[in-house]
Amino acid sequence: MKSMIALILAFLFLGANYPSYFVNGTVYDTEGNTLQGVTVSSKDGSSKSATDVNGFYTIEIASGSDVLVFSTPGFKTREVKVGNRRIVDVTLRREIPKPEAAEEELSEDVSEKKLFKSQSRFRALPASGAASYDMSMGAPVELYPNFNTEDYATIHDNEFRRVLDIPLSTFSIDVDAASYSNVRRFLNMGQLPPKDAVRIEEMINYFTYGYEKPTGDDPFSINTEITKTPWNEDHMIVQIGLQGRKIPTANLPASNLVFLIDVSGSMQAPNKLPLLKSSLKMLTNELRSEDKVSIVVYAGAAGLVLPPTKGNNKKDIIDALNKLSAGGSTAGGAGIKLAYKVAKEQFIDGGNNRIIIATDGDFNVGESSNAAMERLIEEKRKEGIFLTVLGYGMGNHKDSKMEILADKGNGNYAYIDNIREAKKVLVNEFGGTLFTIAKDVKIQVEFNPVHVQAYRLIGYENRKLNAEDFNDDKKDAGELGSGHTVTALYEIIPTGVTSEFVKTIDPLKYQANRDPDLSNEDELLTVKFRYKEPDGEKSKLIAKSLEYVENEMSENLAWSAAVAGFGMLLRNSEFKGDLDYNKVLTLAKRGTGQDKQGYRKEFIELVDIASRMDQSN
Repeated sequence: MKSMIALILAFLFLGANYPSYFVNGTVYDTEGNTLQGVTVSSKDGSSKSATDVNGFYTIEIASGSDVLVFSTPGFKTREVKVGNRRIVDVTLRREIPKPEAAEEELSEDVSEKKLFKSQSRFRALPASGAASYDMSMGAPVELYPNFNTEDYATIHDNEFRRVLDIPLSTFSIDVDAASYSNVRRFLNMGQLPPKDAVRIEEMINYFTYGYEKPTGDDPFSINTEITKTPWNEDHMIVQIGLQGRKIPTANLPASNLVFLIDVSGSMQAPNKLPLLKSSLKMLTNELRSEDKVSIVVYAGAAGLVLPPTKGNNKKDIIDALNKLSAGGSTAGGAGIKLAYKVAKEQFIDGGNNRIIIATDGDFNVGESSNAAMERLIEEKRKEGIFLTVLGYGMGNHKDSKMEILADKGNGNYAYIDNIREAKKVLVNEFGGTLFTIAKDVKIQVEFNPVHVQAYRLIGYENRKLNAEDFNDDKKDAGELGSGHTVTALYEIIPTGVTSEFVKTIDPLKYQANRDPDLSNEDELLTVKFRYKEPDGEKSKLIAKSLEYVENEMSENLAWSAAVAGFGMLLRNSEFKGDLDYNKVLTLAKRGTGQDKQGYRKEFIELVDIASRMDQSN
């Protein structure tokens, strides 16, 4: 009898501590349109969420026996039992309001569901189409009614370079993908993105590619390919791809994570702090007992709201996240300093020591200028602590500042526009986002003038390096995460082709003869890579040559060319040649492949949306 009681008590104890999990889905009306602002709650009232601009939601539940309640004004409330599903899509039917409904609504207490009453209540802001919401008032208002303060660094497209004048092209890798999800946000809101919001390399690297896996001692494989340029048949396009070694989650080193969370007043909107908390809850569910998490917040001041906590104590971490609310000014500099202090105190030798800063980037109190933040981050990265930046929101989105933080802090930058993107970054790509396998990865390409008259690197404008930086181990460069792919495209003008893009200069009087060396005439180019181990200070060099043999366009190259072409159209680039949206769609459909997660299908839909709005192409 005693053993039976003990068994029952043990069962109850385990049940009480059984970890919760997340369910997600999309809410539609009967015509197939997605519904924004639908309140999704568990029937027992223990959890609540709302659908985003794409009708998508995520909610935490305790078990499959939970019942979800879907409600929004103008539609019939619906209850759905979860069962063993992780994805619960729902269709709501409209209800005909009673004549006195409007008067009754005015007399009711303001409720959270009225915050999302109608998309028509939210006016798009100039230049960005960004609508904002004031949760503290319980009603939809515009936080930025007269102006838009979103900020993007100016980008000037790379131009063609004559090989005889500048034979080397040197740049840092970039695994960030923030630009793509930000562009998607604009298009889903019915607006073309600002030109400087489109960073083509980040759009290309949003997607994974079917490159060969590394087999040697180096942490990545090198893949090269050449074929005709889809938008100019007289030119060629070269693809250089890196495939990082994927480390199984069970074999990843222990993590010391500090969540640095912006809880200032600018984070009140539903697509900011509420989405941020849901994102970090999903990440928390991926953590192990050997991992530990601390939470630092900043508004008018910075503070530690969760001391170092083991990753298997998920309830404590999630409870701390649930208690966060927005208000006050933004002491970003103080928050970053405290986060680094906590990370240093909990430092794990040989582990993954990382700060995850989640913010809209709107620092306005304390050490907030780009130059000051850059110096601070550069100083702190020497302590062996990496940085991941998660951007949220619209209207005051400070893209340029967040890119600097990630670039200078040995880290990566993602823009989270909805919960699906949070799942992609923090669950599907968990290892690549949080675990570095190689740092300071640089690429240098030398072109053979026998075959190449001029070249142009597509994208990577803010990642270019001087030729001498390649051999300088003190020069910072990009990081490669577990399983990450990195893709770079060059458009080249073959020798002998007449082109308006090739600028000539007068013959030089004092320079040596620069006739090309014919001893390696079969080679088109040589690509060299330098990288360091995550905790190393001396770089390693590897090199690979590419022969001038034109290939049939592969699925990988068709896709990367489609994405690059889409970026050039959105930027209205002078180098787009005869490209149009139909050609982009043709390339994309050729390169779609298996597309298990549906990311490429979504891209094709975005191209279609843009083609209907863009009158310049």
